[in-house]
Amino acid sequence: MAKYTREDILRLADEQNVKFIRLQFTDILGTIKNVEIPVSQLEKALDNKMMFDGSSIEGFVRIEESDMNLYPDLDTWVVFPWTAEKGKVARLICDIYNPDGTPFDGDPRNNLKRVLSQMEELGFTDFNLGPEPEFFLFKLDVEGEPTLELNDNGGYFDLAPTDLGENCRRDIVLELEEMGFEIEASHHEVAPGQHEIDFKYASALRACDDIQTFKLVVKTIARKHGLHATFMPKPLFGVNGSGMHCNMSLFNKGENAFYDTKGDLELSDTARQFLAGIIKHATSFTAITNPTINSYKRLVPGYEAPCYVAWSAQNRSPLIRIPASRGMSTRVEVRSVDPAANPYLAMSVLLAAGLDGVRNKLEAPAPIDRNIYVMDKQEREEAGIVDLPATLHAALEELKANEVITAALGGHITEHFIEAKEIEWDMFRTQVHPWEREQYMKMY
Repeated sequence: MAKYTREDILRLADEQNVKFIRLQFTDILGTIKNVEIPVSQLEKALDNKMMFDGSSIEGFVRIEESDMNLYPDLDTWVVFPWTAEKGKVARLICDIYNPDGTPFDGDPRNNLKRVLSQMEELGFTDFNLGPEPEFFLFKLDVEGEPTLELNDNGGYFDLAPTDLGENCRRDIVLELEEMGFEIEASHHEVAPGQHEIDFKYASALRACDDIQTFKLVVKTIARKHGLHATFMPKPLFGVNGSGMHCNMSLFNKGENAFYDTKGDLELSDTARQFLAGIIKHATSFTAITNPTINSYKRLVPGYEAPCYVAWSAQNRSPLIRIPASRGMSTRVEVRSVDPAANPYLAMSVLLAAGLDGVRNKLEAPAPIDRNIYVMDKQEREEAGIVDLPATLHAALEELKANEVITAALGGHITEHFIEAKEIEWDMFRTQVHPWEREQYMKMY
């Protein structure tokens, strides 16, 4: 990751003919927001003097306390390759501060920094994340609105001509690489119209910034191909949904704290304790890692998404998998997370859950090395396997009851997230859906 000074930014803006700068940040629901300024205001922004109305942002502040400051992270400077030659557009990702210079409690990025500081207090220096976000490509209609028509009938790792999204996916990769991403792989996923692009792991904060940038690039380039990219977890019934598997590892001064040549499966005590913390808190962090009504249409048996709280090094049906790589690549993969999640909040709760396991030296249960999908309820209960919440409402109730997870979010974010999601659930609960009319209009 490049390191920039204030002078570097000013020089690069001039050399690269940048005319506008987007000062980006993320709201509580994970939506990217930005204040766009002309390059003439760049010095003011670099002096942390750009303000915006926080009362207009979901879950931020009330109207009587609306002024918020944008503090750009200089190392997030990127020029968007696709912007016009007459004057390019750059971006800086910002943290949100109160007018008195204190970090804003409702800023998801600042919140992740707070949880990372707790990690450092336990003696770890880095928390690395390798995300695997999946998305669907749908055709646009003549008015530029998304349809439900897919642009291919490809399957897992298929090539053209069945994978007609290949050119779009390739252009996305090229744009990402020009912006500094190190792409490890890109391929068609299991469902028609579904794709995955994997980029190299990074420190958690940088990786979350990358996820937000990735989403923006994917949607922008897809539109240039006449397509709509969606990170909705389950846009179509009867096929696999989109996940965002999160590969995580703790490091201490360049050494992977999860690796131990003498440990069972070459996993350290720290890895097993972290794993135990994830398992303990899984049902409670699900509202954050799977934050929409639609998320729970993905977490059902039969479509490769995890529904049960267990771990294994051998199969992909449990919530947590330990990939085969060892040494510096030893990691814990949490497979329930979906790409609708706010990455900063998701990492906050996953890290806090794992650290609770390390702090209290929790003991991981035995691995489940058989296909959980073919086990009946009694077999799962005998193996100590619990179900993930089946609805957003159930997940919110679990979240409210867990002090470790709510503390990881802080009071402000917890309150506003739950409030927004309970409204979302109530809107869904009281709506009459097409399925109901199809089932009941003639029957009754």
